[in-house]
Amino acid sequence: MTNLDLTEMRAELDAKEADLRRSIDRLTAPVSDGATIGFGKRIGEGTTQAIQQMADASSAQTLHATLDAVLRAKAKLADGTYGQCDVCGEPIDEDRLEFRPWSTCCMKHA
Repeated sequence: MTNLDLTEMRAELDAKEADLRRSIDRLTAPVSDGATIGFGKRIGEGTTQAIQQMADASSAQTLHATLDAVLRAKAKLADGTYGQCDVCGEPIDEDRLEFRPWSTCCMKHA
């Protein structure tokens, strides 16, 4: 990890965390008052909205998983283990960390 700028990595992780939190908040915002959601015999506005909410919930789950990885990477920065695989303890390739700073496992264990 000699070539990575840890200050830059922290800034990228902070930015990613903020972006993920905004996206999750948007996807999980409560339905507006007066909206009806349901599946009926015919496709209508309620059905379309219900399908969209199901898709948003799935996207939010994916974003939560990425957020967990970002928070883990930030914890590793704080405890001095950033760049080491969580599984085997070997160094994570710098190209991988530059591409995806929240990587907490080497390619073998990803």
